[in-house]
Order: sequence, then C-alpha cells, then structure tokens
Amino acid sequence: MSCDGEISPNESASFDLVNPGGDPEFLIVCDHASNALPAGYGTLGLPEAEFERHIAYDIGAGEVSRLLAAHLDAPAVLARYSRLLIDLNRGADDPTLVMKLSDGAIVPANRDVDPMHDTVEFEHRLLHFYLPYHEAISAAIARARGRGVQPVIVSIHSFTPSWRGAARPWHAGILWDRDDRLPLMLLDALRMEPGLVVGDNEPYSGRLKGDCLYRHGTMNGLAHALVEIRQDLICDEAGQREWAARLAALLRDARRNADLGVVRHYGSHTDGQKPG
Repeated sequence: MSCDGEISPNESASFDLVNPGGDPEFLIVCDHASNALPAGYGTLGLPEAEFERHIAYDIGAGEVSRLLAAHLDAPAVLARYSRLLIDLNRGADDPTLVMKLSDGAIVPANRDVDPMHDTVEFEHRLLHFYLPYHEAISAAIARARGRGVQPVIVSIHSFTPSWRGAARPWHAGILWDRDDRLPLMLLDALRMEPGLVVGDNEPYSGRLKGDCLYRHGTMNGLAHALVEIRQDLICDEAGQREWAARLAALLRDARRNADLGVVRHYGSHTDGQKPG
C-alpha cells in the first residue's frame, strides 16, 4: 500500500495506510487485520496452523475494513502484523500487550517478552511495531483536522462463533465506553434489520483502559465505535461485501447528525483504573 508522505518508509512497515487522501469524515482502523509476522520472527515457536486461528488475527476484519473504506472513500489504517507479535488494541502498559498464552496456545517466543524480563525485545516491539501504528492513526486524525474535519473513528473487529463450547448468539456487537453518540445510532439501526441479533458491549466490553479507541477517540473527544462481526459471517468474500455495504449505509446515515463532528470529552468508565 502507498503511504502518506508524513510517514517514513521505516515506520510504514508495521501498518497499511489505505486511501490517505480520502474523505476525512470517517477514519477506519483495524488493529487485528493480519496474521503475518515480520522477517526474523518465524512462527514465534508456534505450529503454522495456529496462525489460521483467531488467536493470530481477526478473521475477515481486514477485508471488511478495506471494503468499508472504499465504500466511504475514507482513509484506513490496518495492522500489518499479527496480534501475537504485539496487540495494538492494548495500552502500552497492559500486561496482555504481548500474549504468552492465548486460547490454550503457549507462545514460546513471547515467554520472556515483558518489561521485567526481556526488556530489549519488548522495547523493540513497542518502537518498531506498536508506536508507528498509533502514530499513523494520530497523523490521519491530524490530516482530517487540517481540513477542518473532526473525524468519526470506526474500528472493525471480529469474534468467534463459539467460546469454550458455548455458541455466541450475536451476529455483531457494538463496543463503546461513555461516548454514546455513534454506538447508540448503530445499535438502533442494526437492530431494525430482521433476523440480526446485536450485542451492546457484547461479546466484549468497550471499556478497556488505554485501548485503541480510548487513545484516539476518547482522549481526543472524537465520536467513535468498535464494531465486532461474527467470523462465520465474514469468512468469505460474499459476507465481507455484505457487511461492508451494510455498515457503509448505516454510517452515512449516522453522519447526517452534526453532533458526530463535534469534539466532546465524555471521559471513560476506566478513568483512574489500572490496565488489566
């Protein structure tokens, strides 16, 4: 992918920047878009098959993000590497930033990668893979503001159809913290569609200290929401196109509300809490 001139070639290695000159009203981000690893990391000591599982990336989320950005002619920032290298949707001091155990899989190469043990490798991953991704999002926000627009941030994720033997009933979920401007609109609109079961902060909570939307949405006073889509619904091209078109239509309707383009600081339910 081509990168905006404000991002150096070295920094661009950890993310894909899509359509940086697009309509700045929306910014699409995808923290777990890829199951790839950079040169020199092999498979982190895991069998290659583990990288086809949800522990390595959010299946279908990257493809939906690219299609959604195309529908909206919006810029998008997508992770280029697996969440097993470093999780871009965690605060820099979150104990799960570098996962040592994920859904039953022990990650051998991550065993000592933390601030107390292998600090050199921990800092390397922060500097070369974590920070450039977040700097790219900050740069996209700055570009939008330079054009007089307060962008609405939409984060795309996906979740497994079942967890620990229990089926998950939701087709999608909207995750959010205190800023309800976009989440409530999306929840209402999705729930109007026949047959859709939509979770409100399900199957996960959007109240995560220091996560991507906390950092770029909450702290900047920008309207935002995290959309979770069940993976069996977006594991093929037809499903990815269906959900991208659905979300694009809903977001266009939501953006007619001028309040989404206003900076408002709602704070967070996690303010004052420690990560993890």
